[in-house]
Amino acid sequence: MDESEPPREQEEVEMNDGKERHGCLTAWLALMIAANSIVAGVYLVGSAHVALSLPGEPKWVGPLLAFVGMLNVIFAIAMFQWKRWGFFGCVATSVLAFVVNLGTGLGIGHSLLGLAGLAVLFGVLQIGGEKKGWTQLE
Repeated sequence: MDESEPPREQEEVEMNDGKERHGCLTAWLALMIAANSIVAGVYLVGSAHVALSLPGEPKWVGPLLAFVGMLNVIFAIAMFQWKRWGFFGCVATSVLAFVVNLGTGLGIGHSLLGLAGLAVLFGVLQIGGEKKGWTQLE
């Protein structure tokens, strides 16, 4: 290694600005990325099958929910990069999905259940002591 090059550890610390994420937040963000990728894929690739299982659903709902899933992946990645706007993006897409669910005739109970993921996200951002995610978001 050239003496003019800084050690790798120092580079990593500088890139993260000394921020540390606790395991629950890391796991939840990873789950959000995986689940929303799958949901978006199902709505994009399997929209005909989804439409058959939900015959009363308007044709625009599948592509809209696929788009929401893709946005949620972007928002979760943003939170991995310590961007607070990622959380507010998740709030917006959750509210949109709630309204769409109600509008398509899904009951209030099932529609509210869709907001549970947002509640968990908010919760894991609040735990962790010094590694608390919310205070580290920019």
